[in-house]
Amino acid sequence: QVQLVESGGGLVQAGGSLTLSCAASGRTFSDYAMGWFRQAPGKERVFVAAISWSGSVSNYADSVKGRFTVSRDNAKNTVYLQMNSLKPEDTAVYYCSAHYRYSSTIWSSNVADYWGQGTQVTVSS
Repeated sequence: QVQLVESGGGLVQAGGSLTLSCAASGRTFSDYAMGWFRQAPGKERVFVAAISWSGSVSNYADSVKGRFTVSRDNAKNTVYLQMNSLKPEDTAVYYCSAHYRYSSTIWSSNVADYWGQGTQVTVSS
């Protein structure tokens, strides 16, 4: 089992920045690829970003490319999502996820081996 706890959400003005953190516990953190997804009100949960177990490879949704950066610190069992130039359409609950494999399945499906409980991000215009 892997437990994931997100933090860092909040209210920010358009154009501002936030950094989300996801702390993992349980099994070996570096064994897992990690992802971030988000769910806006009334919409399905969608892929945002993913990073391989080593941190050497990452992938982003087109809607966040150039604005968001995913990173991880395996020594701290933590994955981060740095969000810059935030827009009102970025408003959502953001979920951290853990995956046994880094593959296209992460960004092509709404499936993860483990999920966090989510953290709310609200961007005001």
